[in-house]
Amino acid sequence: MTGPKAAVDWLASVAPDPEACRREWERNPRGIALLPAGRAWDVLILPGELGYPTLDVLTRVIDQPGPVLVDFGDARMGFFVPAGTAARWLGTGVRTAGHGTWIVVPYPRRSTGGVRWLVPPDGSGTLTDPALLELAMHEAAAGLAGNEDRRR
Repeated sequence: MTGPKAAVDWLASVAPDPEACRREWERNPRGIALLPAGRAWDVLILPGELGYPTLDVLTRVIDQPGPVLVDFGDARMGFFVPAGTAARWLGTGVRTAGHGTWIVVPYPRRSTGGVRWLVPPDGSGTLTDPALLELAMHEAAAGLAGNEDRRR
């Protein structure tokens, strides 16, 4: 099952009390919840200047990447990847949110003033493959470096 309700159920399933999470989410005028990473997913957080080109590469390669968040001002983007990825990730300039961390998550399909979905969850549990994400990051970084060289 996919859709907005399935997305809410999937995200809330990681909360210590999923029902309380849903109620708070729906009542909170900001439409955000604090959810633990490392249960159903981890989040790899890239600087926006690398995140956007990485997402462009991903969407050329696969039909549907996993959920992607962006913060207010587009400074950082969070790619949802399988749980356990954060503990194994080695990469300069990439922050991780895994077991023992919490992230701010907006209600799916609702606009908020801060963190928002670039690729909202569909409720199916689709996540971005970390190896594919890494390859997309390398291609995006190479493109950025090439653009920088052309400016000189």
